[in-house]
Amino acid sequence: MIGTSRLEYGFIRLCIIGLHYLVPIALLYCALNVALYGFEAATYRAPLIIESMALAEALFFICAYLPYRAYLQREAVHPPAPAPAERKELFRLCNENIPDPEAFLNKWFLGADPADIRRENLKDFFLWAFFNRGGPPGDDDEELEEMVSATEKLLGRPLEPGRGNAKCLRLTLDRVDMLHRSLLWYMCVGFVDFLTCAKLYFHGFRFHRTSLSRFFTLFPFRWQTLLTTHRSPAKHTTYWHRPHTSTTKLPVVFIHGIGIGLYPYTNFLDELNSSAGVESADPDEQVGIIAIEIMPVSFRVTHHALSRQEMCAEIDQILLKHFSPDQKFVLVSHSYGTVISTHLLKTPSIAKRIGPIMLIDPVSILLHLPDVAYNFTRRKPRRANEHQLYYFASMDMGVSHTLSRHFFWNENVLWKEDLKGRKMTASLGGRDIIVDAKAVGRYLNNVPKSTPNSYRDNALNPVDAEDQPDVEQPVSILGGGGGVETTQDSLLDEEWKSRPWRGSGIEGLWSEDLDHAQIFDTRASRRRLIDVIRVYCKAE
Repeated sequence: MIGTSRLEYGFIRLCIIGLHYLVPIALLYCALNVALYGFEAATYRAPLIIESMALAEALFFICAYLPYRAYLQREAVHPPAPAPAERKELFRLCNENIPDPEAFLNKWFLGADPADIRRENLKDFFLWAFFNRGGPPGDDDEELEEMVSATEKLLGRPLEPGRGNAKCLRLTLDRVDMLHRSLLWYMCVGFVDFLTCAKLYFHGFRFHRTSLSRFFTLFPFRWQTLLTTHRSPAKHTTYWHRPHTSTTKLPVVFIHGIGIGLYPYTNFLDELNSSAGVESADPDEQVGIIAIEIMPVSFRVTHHALSRQEMCAEIDQILLKHFSPDQKFVLVSHSYGTVISTHLLKTPSIAKRIGPIMLIDPVSILLHLPDVAYNFTRRKPRRANEHQLYYFASMDMGVSHTLSRHFFWNENVLWKEDLKGRKMTASLGGRDIIVDAKAVGRYLNNVPKSTPNSYRDNALNPVDAEDQPDVEQPVSILGGGGGVETTQDSLLDEEWKSRPWRGSGIEGLWSEDLDHAQIFDTRASRRRLIDVIRVYCKAE
């Protein structure tokens, strides 16, 4: 993630304008050529490369993007609603971990006037959130009434009967918003993929492809698929593997986040093996790594995101190919990858083999709060990093479709109760523009609830809020970056940021001055992650 300086703002806006308006210019050029010269338009009044690019961009937009966009608007296939007992427990956990109920409703209802959020509006939200559907309440009205009454107690005020003008954010029911990507952009993605391939091969990793029959199901094409002899046991999931030869340490399984694939993590994966002391100089004592690739969130045109069951089944096939059935491993994931980690932790056959866990910029903890969904899909970008996130990630076809049609929050949320008895470290950035890092840190640390006015006043602009919601709940946090802030928060609210890391229970790393994913940018910040993983890799 880039910063917020004026220079970076100018750079990212220039990149977006150049990439976004290339296609309209190409369409206009082709249309004018045909209108003015008819069939003689093929006599090339501009250099061949320009005319070829214009024609290719125009054809790709008309013949590929437009029909694909229409196809992606199909309704989501929602999983069955949680059973009544599970739903009741889920609602209880949510209600107990809402730091500011007014701000909670304000953001889920996209900044609507509180007077417009009435009982029926809230039922619409609860139907989506806890029943995995839209439509009228039907037979669930009695349970919905109980939920609304509990929310009124939380708010400390009654809600007006009937329906107001407020519209709530319901990811899997709302339209799939996306922006066109030019062929030039996909050429850039292909080039970065080549660089990733070269770096990982150099660092001792080997690419495991899917069936050759699936070569044309992913664009831009991955030519390394035709060159490798290693085959993934999974139908859709590719990965990079470095053999595990150590008899005294645990191997690592890494799952990346939304972005351009594994490229931002190549230095991290290299240093994990070489510079941080995780492996011995003896080649027979090397820590192995499996780096899973999630192509639907890697800026490609490919298959839709797999369901929770399909994804876990494919990862299980990969694990069994390289590890014995009783081999434990350290699970490391970043951002969207923490959602996949949540699924693995909730799959008993895999969960029993998961050892210590490192979650970096986790989006799955406190997922019932609106920050992740709103910041990623609905926030109007203003700063350089927000524009980068919005255009290159949020509006990507695959990413948008994944979040809008295959992201079911009640499957993806991770609670402390799910981590009971485990070692887990959460790495959090104080300037994260996606995750409410302070809320997650306070939740993990059992910090008592409070209601900072700045959070409420900036409910729709959390990046501007110096104090975001306090959330209750034990952990230690290894302080970093700018250290402990001096704010209106109590000393208790802030001391968790500088607690020493001990390597036991639920713990964390706090980096005051880092945005989402910036911890991978420098060797010093990466080293903090690697030091933790180094301890975790020591077999128990």
